[in-house]
Formats: sequence, structure tokens, C-alpha cells
Amino acid sequence: MGQRTIIPFGPQHPVLPEPIHLDLVMEDEKVVEAIPSIGFIHRGLEKMAEKKDFQEMAYIAERICGICSFIHSMGYCQAIEALLKLEIPKRAEYLRVIWSEMSRIHSHLLWLGLTADAFGFESLFMHSWRVREKLLDLIEETSGGRVIFGVCKVGGVRRDVDAETLRRALEALAALEAEYREIAGVFSRDASVKRRMTGIGVLPKEDARALGAVGPTLRGSGVAWDARRLQYAVYGELDWAPITEEAGDCQARCLVRIREIFQSFDLIRQAAGKISDGPVAVKVPGNPRGEYFARLEQPRGEVVYYVKGNGTKNLQRFRVRTPTFANLPPLLKILQGCELSDVPVIVLTIDPCISCAER
Repeated sequence: MGQRTIIPFGPQHPVLPEPIHLDLVMEDEKVVEAIPSIGFIHRGLEKMAEKKDFQEMAYIAERICGICSFIHSMGYCQAIEALLKLEIPKRAEYLRVIWSEMSRIHSHLLWLGLTADAFGFESLFMHSWRVREKLLDLIEETSGGRVIFGVCKVGGVRRDVDAETLRRALEALAALEAEYREIAGVFSRDASVKRRMTGIGVLPKEDARALGAVGPTLRGSGVAWDARRLQYAVYGELDWAPITEEAGDCQARCLVRIREIFQSFDLIRQAAGKISDGPVAVKVPGNPRGEYFARLEQPRGEVVYYVKGNGTKNLQRFRVRTPTFANLPPLLKILQGCELSDVPVIVLTIDPCISCAER
């Protein structure tokens, strides 16, 4: 055994969009252990539920994370609606699915750009974000927001999308998908990309299950689980299946996200084709009482919302288990034995969102 040294990685690092900190225990250039430190940006959002009206908390939940914003507010609203035994209009459920899948596309495109930047492929980074910018324009046209949608509320959604706007959105998405196909081909086939990711950071299927991995980190190891299979909203009425890759390495996790973007385009088309006319919200009757767990699939993986109400306008408890928090143990496992130069790419392949994890 060689001499061991400890090298700090983060919280300020050129490839990290957020402040994750790892103490890397090294033998020469090899990582033998990674020790995480979290809590740099704890914001106390869960505590605010005791002071904010339960309807106002939908805005707070949406700000747990900017990139996953819509699905955060949707998960919170679904939990409150379950407590209130509130059935929201079918049109609102379809619109929630459309915006959820737009959110997934924009999150994955952001991740692809950051990953390209991590291994020095600057032109690929710019192209990924160029396509994402066009999607953000589309989100703005349909919801009124860009990164923070601000459109989901307890009882449905705040605004409707008329038939003409929906038609234009589908045309824009078709053009967007054609542009994205070129980027996807580079990530899938380019030799320099493969050298940085193939065979690096392998997470075997058994470890992925045992350590509680979620999302593309889990499905990249061959486990076909996606929380959308719980058929919340109208996912049970759409034709789709979880996307998996068997290799369990960085390239596999990348390919899962690449294929999920194509799947999201298809889900939006399906939802737009089946959406029915009608209202987009119902009146909220009274205050929530009881407790409920809601589970949804964010771009990074399964997220769990727990709410507890006592019949007043303020919740007693509001807790969120985010996918990044679940994926930290698998990350520590796959860092063991890797080279120091591979650490940034491996960390990015779990798509860490520290503001989510430290809500």
C-alpha cells in the first residue's frame, strides 16, 4: 500500500455547477475512498411549511430546485390533493404531464452540456445549451415562465394552453428534435466522448439496488424502475417503458438520458393528442388533514414528498427526499478505485443537484 493523501474536491471546482464537497483519500493517482460533506447551502425550506399557507407552499416547493422546478411543485400539489381527496380535471393532468416532460428535456440538455464541458468539448456544450434555449422559449410560451414555471397549484394548473398554441408547440418540438438528434449522435458515437466515459465509474446492478440508486443512475445499471410506472397523473394512459442500459458505466448513464429525451418528445406528442377539453382547476375545499407520501420521477430520479396536515392552513410537516440525496451512496461506491482525472466526470454522471439535497 502506497502513501495516502487527502485531496479536497469542491465545493468550488470548475466542472461543478453547485457546491458539493468530497475529501478524496488517494494512493498516488487512485481514489481509495471518498468522504462527502454536505450542508453548505442549507436553506430551511421544509421548516417554512409551518409558517406559510399550504397553497403558498407550492411556490416554495418549486424553488427547492430550479432545474426540476415544475416536478417539485407537481409532487407537492399531488400530496396535498391526496389529503384533500381532491380530483383535479383531466385536462390539468395532461398539461402537467406535458410540462413535466418539457422539464425533463431541459434538465437533460443542461446536463449534456455540463458533461461536455467537463471533458473539454466546448462546442458540444454550446450546441446542447443552444437547443435547450429554444426549449425554454417554448416553456415560456406555454406556461409563462422559463426555468421556474409557476403554473402548478393545488387543484390543477394556473393557466390553460389553447389549441393553436399547442399546435405551434408541437411543430417547434419536431424541429427541436431534429436538431437534438445531431447532438445525441455525437454523445453516442464520438471516439473522444467514449474514451472519457466508457468503462469508467462502473456501478454493478447489485450495488445499484443495494445502495438505493434512483433515476438514470439506477437504470444505467440495468434496473428497469421508473416512478412514472406508478401511473400518477395520466402516465398510465400513455405508451412508454423505462429506458435502461446494462453497462453501468458513465457512458451508460449518459445514454439513458439521451434516450429519455427522445422518449419525452414522444410522451408530449401522445399527451397533446389525447388531451380533452374542460376546466384546468377546481376549487380547494378546506384545509389538509392527515399524512401522505407522494412519489414522482424527476429528471434525476425518484423523489418522495411527505406532508402532514392538522386541519389548519399551515402544514405540520413537509419533507422531501430528493434523488441526489439517494444517489450519494452509489456515487461514493463508484468513486472507489477510479483515477483522479476521472472524478469530475463520474460526479457529474449522477447529475448532482445540491440545492435539492440541502433543501
